[in-house]
Amino acid sequence: MQARMANMSDQELVQKFLNGEQAAIEELINRHKDKVYTYILLIVKNQQLAEDIFQDTFIKVIRSLLDGKYRENGRFVSWVIRIAHNLIIDHFRKEKQVNTFSNDDYESDIFNSKKFSGKNVEDDMIENQITTDVRMLIDELPEEQKQVILMRHYGGLSFKEIAEQTNVSINTALGRMRYALINLRKIIERKKISLTFS
Repeated sequence: MQARMANMSDQELVQKFLNGEQAAIEELINRHKDKVYTYILLIVKNQQLAEDIFQDTFIKVIRSLLDGKYRENGRFVSWVIRIAHNLIIDHFRKEKQVNTFSNDDYESDIFNSKKFSGKNVEDDMIENQITTDVRMLIDELPEEQKQVILMRHYGGLSFKEIAEQTNVSINTALGRMRYALINLRKIIERKKISLTFS
């Protein structure tokens, strides 16, 4: 049963879930959980909060599917990330104190993932430092540029999807990415940071 579902498209699974097959939604969540969770974590920078928002995201996904609010107009995962993004914004509106979270939990967890387990401790430390540096650099960017980089590189969204989610034209989204990369380069030069394995 699971093996058969693994070969289905997202849209087929959505349909199966709407027809009453509970396993279909489990397959969808398992298929996209890493990308959605990583996206949330990179924005909120707090593991516990990321887990809470992740759970809320999929509760809302299930409700929205059952309420008939999902329209197949692109990828299912970009719709899920849009829901996650809106929940993050809602959370920060309530908190009214962005950027007060500790990075420690989230940094250590990202690097305990299987992806890095083939490397030795020194490689892990270098990789950890590079990712920390990149994250700090991204945080220095203007909000609009930061958003495009997070959506593109951590959320895996296309520029068309980024444009739709941020209510701008594709050209504007591309422009923001271009300026973000220019600004990152300037910040790297200014801080004399090396982002390569030595």
